[in-house]
Amino acid sequence: MKQVFSSFNQILVHHAQNLLAAEGIRSEVRNLYLSSAMGELPPAECQPQLWVLDDADAPRAQALLQHGRQVQGPAWNCAACGESCEPQFTQCWKCGALRAA
Repeated sequence: MKQVFSSFNQILVHHAQNLLAAEGIRSEVRNLYLSSAMGELPPAECQPQLWVLDDADAPRAQALLQHGRQVQGPAWNCAACGESCEPQFTQCWKCGALRAA
């Protein structure tokens, strides 16, 4: 197992874990409740940490967390209002309509 991310913000750590899970990378969160020990332990050791279970997934996980997932494909036009939207969006930014399948 290798650590790929840590933050004092638990929401960010869990969001990173969700990003990895969406790409099929298994991971676990450690040190989730160590914040109460801060002072007795060094602060950096008390941060929630995200670890990948398979060492071979670590480089891909780090790249994903650092650069994000690149969505490929053409822009699409909203069926409701005709607005042009980028491919990474599933909902029209202008009217809120969902992207047609």
